[in-house]
Amino acid sequence: MATATLAAPPVAADYTDYVNPQWERLLNLLQMNLRYVRCQGTELHTEGGDIILDFLSGYCVHNTGHNHPDIIQAIHEELDRRGPAMLQSHVPDLAGTLAHRLCNLAGGKLHKVFFACSGSEGVESAIKFARKHTGRTALLHAKGAFHGLTCGALSLMDDKFWKDKFGPMLADTTAIPFNDLEALRQAVSTGKFAAFFVEPLQSEAGIKVPAPGYLAEAARICHQHGTLLVIDEVQTGMYRTGTFLASHQHNVEADIVIVAKALSGGLVPVSAVLMTDPIYNSVFDSLKRSIVHASTFSENGLAMRTGLATLDVLERERLGPRALEMGERLRTRLREALSGYEMVKDIRGMGMLSGIEFQPPTSLKLKIPFAAFRHIHEGMFGQVIVMRLFRDWHILTQICGNNFMVLKVAPPLIVTEDQLDHFVDSITAVVDLMHTSTSFWSEALGLARRIVNV
Repeated sequence: MATATLAAPPVAADYTDYVNPQWERLLNLLQMNLRYVRCQGTELHTEGGDIILDFLSGYCVHNTGHNHPDIIQAIHEELDRRGPAMLQSHVPDLAGTLAHRLCNLAGGKLHKVFFACSGSEGVESAIKFARKHTGRTALLHAKGAFHGLTCGALSLMDDKFWKDKFGPMLADTTAIPFNDLEALRQAVSTGKFAAFFVEPLQSEAGIKVPAPGYLAEAARICHQHGTLLVIDEVQTGMYRTGTFLASHQHNVEADIVIVAKALSGGLVPVSAVLMTDPIYNSVFDSLKRSIVHASTFSENGLAMRTGLATLDVLERERLGPRALEMGERLRTRLREALSGYEMVKDIRGMGMLSGIEFQPPTSLKLKIPFAAFRHIHEGMFGQVIVMRLFRDWHILTQICGNNFMVLKVAPPLIVTEDQLDHFVDSITAVVDLMHTSTSFWSEALGLARRIVNV
């Protein structure tokens, strides 16, 4: 049975006046605007006394769960130490310790680390390092990718929604189909590309998993033509897919790897760009150029300490193996529960990063309301599923940013079997409702029209 309707949205006058009023209006329309007073593990406690289960993890930020006590303790200890957090003119030992651990976990020839504050900044750094090392300026990326929202990162994405009206992006960027080795071979054979940027699993494109051997062969093809392989593990790294890096499951050695999001337990902004010695040394190649690339908050003591504490939790609690086991169990249960519904196309993923792909219906009773719905706005179908899960079942999810027909399922790696079972029961109830009840479509159509008119 569905849970009680959530409380009315809070009044947030300052946010509305000084930050992003459109975001607040959208959340109000979707009945997802709540005030949270405490977040712990997988649970989000609201001001009204409700508990929301987080199956989004801040887009794969909260791998260790919200506010893990060991990570919070490490932050307290670092603050109490009153050490050199951001002197800018010293050698921060903690940065060296964290870099050493990251390189050991990543393996291969990744022996150097540049620290930044976000995945987007990590991508920007990788662009600069790749261009300097190769002497080339052109960049190659996969269609459907999501690498960030700064202009350099946007240049490595083909979805026009994210780039519209922001002016020209970087020149000499080319998109090729994901999982297409022949397209890659033809592109890099021109000898003009500095790097091929690719995700080991395309998250926002719809949880697209590459074919076995794709990444390893992509590395071989790139290296044959002097192109660097840059793997974006911002969402997939830090044991989200079961191994420290998702690319470890594909037996590939990248030239540059970008990790972020879950690196600090979701508490302090930090990212890390791992690379080989020759690439790093090509940028920092003299005393004069020792500061040629930097970031104000890079290597700050609080972020470094938090990163080390997060790795401790991930390894001590064996959250990687747990993600492999529990993720496969979740997808098996979802396939069993949803296989009989005509609008469910596929269930796929790696570790604790899964996607439920929907498809247009074939039966007449569903084709008519679905067609009317998509005519209003193509993204609203998935958003109504998100709204239903949130409002009726107290589960936070979201659709994929570049594929509105795929629901992303990414709970913290500490999620329990009972919570996974609750999710399966809840999404099954929502899917059953869309196949059997006119109320699902009438409410959805009304919501879509209201949003279009806002």
